[in-house]
Amino acid sequence: MTTTPPPNTPLWETGRWTPLPPVAEPLAADVCVVGLGGSGLTAVHELLDRGARVIGIDAGIVAGGAAGRNGGLALAGLAPFYHRAVEALGHDRALAFYRATMEEQARMRSATPEHVRVTDSLRIAVDAEEGEDCIAQFEAMQADGLPVELYDGGEGRGLLFPGDMSFNPLARCRSLARQALERGAQLFEGSAATDIAGETVVANGHPIRCGAAVVAVDGRLDLVLPELAGRVRTARLQMLGTEPATDAVFPRPMYLRDGYEYVQQLENGAFALGGFRDMFEADEWTHDATPTNEIQELLESFLRDCVRTKARITHRWAASVGYVEGTLPVMEEVRSGVWAIGGYCGTGNLVGALAGRAAAAAALGQSCELLGLFRGE
Repeated sequence: MTTTPPPNTPLWETGRWTPLPPVAEPLAADVCVVGLGGSGLTAVHELLDRGARVIGIDAGIVAGGAAGRNGGLALAGLAPFYHRAVEALGHDRALAFYRATMEEQARMRSATPEHVRVTDSLRIAVDAEEGEDCIAQFEAMQADGLPVELYDGGEGRGLLFPGDMSFNPLARCRSLARQALERGAQLFEGSAATDIAGETVVANGHPIRCGAAVVAVDGRLDLVLPELAGRVRTARLQMLGTEPATDAVFPRPMYLRDGYEYVQQLENGAFALGGFRDMFEADEWTHDATPTNEIQELLESFLRDCVRTKARITHRWAASVGYVEGTLPVMEEVRSGVWAIGGYCGTGNLVGALAGRAAAAAALGQSCELLGLFRGE
């Protein structure tokens, strides 16, 4: 008998997570991390590596936001393709960021090998203009010795990126949370931060005394820290998932149309795909994370016409993510002792981890190459 999941449940959810307790008394730590998604949990581990006492809190559950509801792609680089990042940041800084994301891929494989697959990835051009842009990207990457190949295959023409990865984002975050608990961190769910300052974070009416705070929130960061509302906008990204397919094989995750559409096939044959935010852009600038019929219909057409599978759709879901103007996400001290990270423009699985590491060092007043990289130093 097939069980229908609750509405707006991601394909990654198994229902086997044991909930963490809420904050129920005054607490103290060196640093309080607000948000237990991928970037927040990376910050927790970086803080532990640096010898800090850490408390992490989340208003919902571990990876309950975009960290556990995204497409599960760990693609090297920043949100803009490499040649565009070079134009925006300068050659040396863009190259350093690209190499840093490749190093983060290696850390992911080491920390949670059971949840990560090295699949390579594809960027497929949908028209001549995008094809020309692929060539520009290829030439820039090849000149700097970065892994890239021209591609012409069943999916279409474009670029292949050796070493890129796909993974189960929800399972990986929960694995990181368990590892952090074993290392001595205190983590709490169902604990919304109602007041955030460098010396005290209040959750569920209880103070958490700390030397600094790291706010690791992507979607709705503009609500958590209103002073960022003019720089960070929250958007809705929508996805769907299928039962295991027997009529289509996609060995590599794939980007199309400048990354607006993306798809990966899981080891069991199921597909997870998303996109088409720009088709209803005005409606998708929202804090509402509920799927809509209009975009879900486009995703279903993409599944049938491009992926070409008749596999039954089992999951439809959405997530809130943060967008910023420009090339880099927010990674800065927005209040005295309060470091904010977010606004990854839909590509936070690696860049968010880098921001988490940089913010952890900054919160402790320690040095870090990534911190200088974000600052442009």
